[in-house]
Amino acid sequence: MQSNSCFCFSFPGMAIALFLTAIVFAPQKIGAQDIGNSGFDDRINDAFMPFAQAWEDLVFTCISILGNEVPIVLILLLFGATFFTLYFGFINIRHFPTAIQVVRGKFDDIEMQKTAKNDFHTHEGDVKDTIKDESHQGEVNHFQALATAVSGTVGLGNIAMVAVAISIGGPGATFWMIVAGLLGMSSKFVECTLGVKYRDIDASGNVFGGPMYYLSRGLKEDGKAMLGKILSVIFALMCVGASFGGGNAFQSNQAASQIIQQFGLQGDAVGTVLGLCFAILIGIVIIGGIKRIAQVTEKVVPAMAFLYVGTALFILASNFSLVDDAVKLILSEAFSPQATVAGGIIGVMIQGFRRAAFSNEAGAGSAAIAHSAVNTKYAASEGLVALLEPFIDTVLICTMTALVIIIFNMQGVFVYGDVVDNQAALIATGERIGGVNLTSMAFEHSIPGSSYALSFAVVLFAFSTILSWSYYGLQAWKYLFGRGKVSDLVYKCIFLLFTVLGSAVTLDAVLKFSDAMILALVFPNMIGLLFLFPKVKKELGEYLRVIARG
Repeated sequence: MQSNSCFCFSFPGMAIALFLTAIVFAPQKIGAQDIGNSGFDDRINDAFMPFAQAWEDLVFTCISILGNEVPIVLILLLFGATFFTLYFGFINIRHFPTAIQVVRGKFDDIEMQKTAKNDFHTHEGDVKDTIKDESHQGEVNHFQALATAVSGTVGLGNIAMVAVAISIGGPGATFWMIVAGLLGMSSKFVECTLGVKYRDIDASGNVFGGPMYYLSRGLKEDGKAMLGKILSVIFALMCVGASFGGGNAFQSNQAASQIIQQFGLQGDAVGTVLGLCFAILIGIVIIGGIKRIAQVTEKVVPAMAFLYVGTALFILASNFSLVDDAVKLILSEAFSPQATVAGGIIGVMIQGFRRAAFSNEAGAGSAAIAHSAVNTKYAASEGLVALLEPFIDTVLICTMTALVIIIFNMQGVFVYGDVVDNQAALIATGERIGGVNLTSMAFEHSIPGSSYALSFAVVLFAFSTILSWSYYGLQAWKYLFGRGKVSDLVYKCIFLLFTVLGSAVTLDAVLKFSDAMILALVFPNMIGLLFLFPKVKKELGEYLRVIARG
């Protein structure tokens, strides 16, 4: 892809240069208004907000449906997920047990058996004779690939985004999040199967995979080489941006917000300082690549999941008599939302699908990058493993979070709907209550002192998600700019800069940027999937026949 380097570098390079310039000159602009009341974090936020707003407006371009403005990206996402679910015969339900068996390693011996079949792919800049047999080589096992991918999805989206969805869309948004999660299992299966099928492995055994590769290679096989090239480059650009936004800045923002609130930290640059601390810790790990990241996430993910899920389950058990009331409220509000919730049923659906898409990333293609590194010769085996992610992420963890918040609000702590103007629903800082702080308040209300455990979980969630997204973004960066050490270092430095940036800006600013960056991936990825899905059916049939024979 060296031929694309000059073209691609101009876009992110120019954007970064403009942004840094804005930060430099922001103090003078703010100073003319009220420099005495603006700290360093405020100047960073004011410089960042215009970029975030403009990008959000572009990605969430809407069309009118029944009098409601519905983002085109959500229509594409929902259509694709529903189509794949029907086409593959509800694979998300039928082969759920099979996916569990694959993760447990039941079919490992079968998958490692050598055959006479050797499928080689070539890629610009690679020498065919040096490419290993991509059908059965990889860097991590099924569980590590799942842990790395889950750590990129099971994160603050499950804590903060659920709170955002409910505070704006009401309890009914939870129902549509669950629906989106179930349908998303099928999308995740398709994209991760393709990720393994079209991955690239160099002479050293390093794996390079993801939508960049299956879009370009898969569509080229179908005689659509130009379309594949265009979609792969667009995806890679958006993936780099998403790694800076939703995979990094949002995570550090909410982790810093929770620490600041929990420990009452004050100061003009406290967010920036916390961001620097996060950046140092992240930098130590990401130098090691996917193997180091997998080793960390396979330990961190189970620990943080146990801590967070255990606390949530304890709260629900302690309020067991209210759980059925909360469930009834979710179901009733999904179809008959309160008047305070803007947009009616369509508005509630939009909030549910939008936040679920950010949380589990099904259809965005990002997780296919991590799953491509698995050590298997059957692509569909990892596709089955991948369909577990939206179930774990959205159906289980997001639902538990939602129930805790809804039970907490049965005393009328805040009014459902757009709470920006609702004074009762504002925290001391004056920010919207819909982020991680709302979940923290709900936990603290049920179990005094539990917000400290949540703070620890939030930091772990943020840490693991940032690690995974650093790998996703780096893979996309390599596709655009080559696989040299200098190129890697440039990406990692910019990535760590956004870790600091995210801690300094407000939730509203980072939410706009992060939401839009993650969902922008849907456009090139889903278009490609709707062309390539027949190849997935062939891979699934082959794998099921092999494991059936034993």
